[in-house]
Amino acid sequence: MTIIQLSYIIAVDNYKSFGKAAEKCFITQPTLSMQIQKLEDELGILLFDRSKQPVKTTDIGIKIIEQARAVLYEFSRINDVIDQEKKEVGGTFKIGIIPTIAPNLLPLFIQNVINKYEKLEIVIDELQTNEIVEKLRSDELDAGILATPINKDDIVEVPLFYEPFVGYLSKQHRLWKKKKLAPEDLLFDDLFLLKEGHCFREQVIKICSKHREDKENSSRNINFEGSNLDTLKKMVENNFGMTLMPFLSTAEMKNTENYKRIRQFEPPMPIREISIIYQRAKLKKHIIDIFIKEIKNSVPKKLLNKEGILLDISI
Repeated sequence: MTIIQLSYIIAVDNYKSFGKAAEKCFITQPTLSMQIQKLEDELGILLFDRSKQPVKTTDIGIKIIEQARAVLYEFSRINDVIDQEKKEVGGTFKIGIIPTIAPNLLPLFIQNVINKYEKLEIVIDELQTNEIVEKLRSDELDAGILATPINKDDIVEVPLFYEPFVGYLSKQHRLWKKKKLAPEDLLFDDLFLLKEGHCFREQVIKICSKHREDKENSSRNINFEGSNLDTLKKMVENNFGMTLMPFLSTAEMKNTENYKRIRQFEPPMPIREISIIYQRAKLKKHIIDIFIKEIKNSVPKKLLNKEGILLDISI
């Protein structure tokens, strides 16, 4: 039994496919299959039911792979222990971040981290919340950045900042003349939303106090759900609807004509909590602490104070 073999069976369990696992492990499928077969022969058990598509892990295989994950995790800690003893920041750090945060937050801090810690290789994956949690649990990620709370007993949440929601309106919209918005102004049928699966969608729906169709007062005549915020913005700019956006996404629009489309909310402003999350007992906590510091230093200072944002709309 080898560490390599354990990594192969974990990959097959993760991807439910020998071909996909081989691709992710950068080897040929015959090589991966041969190594797993040798391990099964040595153990005298079947780890996978190959007759199923996708591949199904056997009951005993589930138990073996759970132990294999623990072994590989402890094995990976050796270099981390050495780095901490030498007070070096290096190795590979894998972090997931949700799509409604990534394009607005990463440019603010990631270059500083790269410049300060040249030996640190950062792998960033843009994922939805449930994917980040799953990959944390399977040790495919070291940390994640997303909207919280997610309330998972095995996951640590460290708040980074609090981001207000803002309205984004077409010029023909019924709310165009309002200087500030209130949740009671919003109509569910009047909002362009992200597709199901995006946590930002659920957060917007919670803000909208009228979860019903209201065709008579609606300012749009098309139903559309987008896969990203940029698409929703384009729809607003070319139609009669509106959408809600995270505050950081508005920075790039300053000094442009579209900045006039933005409406802040009256206090208390609706906000979302942005946190970095990781599994308990992570030895890479020193790198996580670096990310926490750099992110907090990069965002507008008023976003660090939850109470201040709720009461002060001059952000």
